[in-house]
Amino acid sequence: MPDLLARIHFSENATQLGINVLVALLILLVGSWLAARIANVVQRAMHRASVDATLVGFLRNLIYGVLVAVLVVTALITAGVPSAPLVAALGASGLAIGLALQGSLSNLAWGVLLIVFRPFRAGDFVHAGGLDGTVEAVNLMYTMLVLPDGREAMVPNAKIGGDAVINANRRGLRRFEIKVGIGYKDDIGKAIEEVEKLFAADPLILKEPPPSVVTGGLGESSVDLIIRGWASSGDWWAVQTDLLRRIKERFSATGISIPFPQRELTVVQGSLPDRKPD
Repeated sequence: MPDLLARIHFSENATQLGINVLVALLILLVGSWLAARIANVVQRAMHRASVDATLVGFLRNLIYGVLVAVLVVTALITAGVPSAPLVAALGASGLAIGLALQGSLSNLAWGVLLIVFRPFRAGDFVHAGGLDGTVEAVNLMYTMLVLPDGREAMVPNAKIGGDAVINANRRGLRRFEIKVGIGYKDDIGKAIEEVEKLFAADPLILKEPPPSVVTGGLGESSVDLIIRGWASSGDWWAVQTDLLRRIKERFSATGISIPFPQRELTVVQGSLPDRKPD
């Protein structure tokens, strides 16, 4: 009789365990489908709200991953796995993974912040992470910069987020500054007038804010003029290099000298004194 009762009890436990496993599998299957549907709905809503594409993909995968993790835990508990040891094991695993991936998680967190607050966009010329370059792409771990010489740099987002970011394109305008020296005997007012004519003749130099020419200093061999003006970010480099060339041509045509370092060598002719033998 006891053996019969034991067999009946075992059979009932086995049946209940089988039912629990089937229910757990059903939770996983149906839950995974629902999790994907929910994540896709959120993704479409973010696209309609014009959220950044990189952030959309990250948030969609994050939501799906969290829902799947909840489903797995629920399915294991339904299958009969004790909840307390399971939660403790998951907590310990999460702590170990977090410590092991501390640097990567820092890059990930800064990547989300860079995408959300958008201190720069693709195509902007920036100083970030100690480098100057054009932003090619921003992802969750790295920011891709194309340096002025054509090299490509992958800068960790944590390095960018922990330092100052200077965006040369954010306002659409950029000021240039050129230093030109003229001779002490030249007319400063005439030199300034000639530069102002060049300002007026160049449509790429903005009239607002107005450009300016000021006397910046008295050097060893020249009077230094500081020439400042504004241009659109895309024209900034071309405007100042072209203006510098035209200043040289205009000064040469109008007789304004641009001093350059010179050395005078005096040669004294004469016989050398006789040298006594040692």
